[in-house]
Amino acid sequence: MEISFIVDSNAGRLARWLRLMGYDALFFTDMDDSRLLRIAMEQGRVVLTKDTQMMRRRVISNGQLKALLIESDDYREQLSQVVRELRLDCRLRPFTRCLECNQTLVPRSKDDVKGLVPPYVFGTQRQYMQCPACLRLYWRGTHWQRMKEELEKLPADHGASG
Repeated sequence: MEISFIVDSNAGRLARWLRLMGYDALFFTDMDDSRLLRIAMEQGRVVLTKDTQMMRRRVISNGQLKALLIESDDYREQLSQVVRELRLDCRLRPFTRCLECNQTLVPRSKDDVKGLVPPYVFGTQRQYMQCPACLRLYWRGTHWQRMKEELEKLPADHGASG
């Protein structure tokens, strides 16, 4: 079964990295805990939070809703904790979701992006992905390479069904 997440506002960078790994990770900056938990229940999402008060909520403490208390302030340690404790495969579907709005990216041809990317990028890149919602374009440039290297530092596979 696919694991999907809802990330509390106190761990926003973690949400982006989960998306980078290909996981469905909702993130809201201004939402009260009750609404966040209701969405998690309705959609079967795992709650990721640094809020110890939220962890005391009945739906979490009685096991009705799965939640993980994030221990560190550093996003790398947060990501490592989530990968380890939830046994995620961080190489399953990397770079398939929009880092901004969580939508699944769609391939775009070089002709599709002509005039939409910088000339150097157009001249040096062949593969492009685009978010169907926010229209953000992605390609395998230096930023992509740095993120890929960060992912490679994580354990390859924890045997997850993610």
